[in-house]
Amino acid sequence: MDIKGKIISCLPMASGTSAKGVWKKQEYILQTEEQFPKKICFVVWGEKIDEYALKVSDSVTASVDIESREFNGRWYTDVKAWKVAKDGKTSPAERDSSPPLPSEPPLREEMVDDLPF
Repeated sequence: MDIKGKIISCLPMASGTSAKGVWKKQEYILQTEEQFPKKICFVVWGEKIDEYALKVSDSVTASVDIESREFNGRWYTDVKAWKVAKDGKTSPAERDSSPPLPSEPPLREEMVDDLPF
């Protein structure tokens, strides 16, 4: 699911250690660009925090997964971003994997009108 809007708040980074090792996460508040704007808190995990380098007032499109889980009779919902693009730009990792664009089209000595009509 993609959510488009503007970052209005960056919450403090949280980190810790689990059985799988060290972890860190950063939560952001995004305000949608609709007639009746909504505020959505989403989280970015691990090295993606530095990769995306989100700041307040950045216009972004966040690709997220939404998941709810139950604990002691209460339900909790996570909105986890797996990709964030600023102003329609791709992340550095995606730019590196794309093929290079040609700098100039090849020049032809003479223009040939080879259309049949």
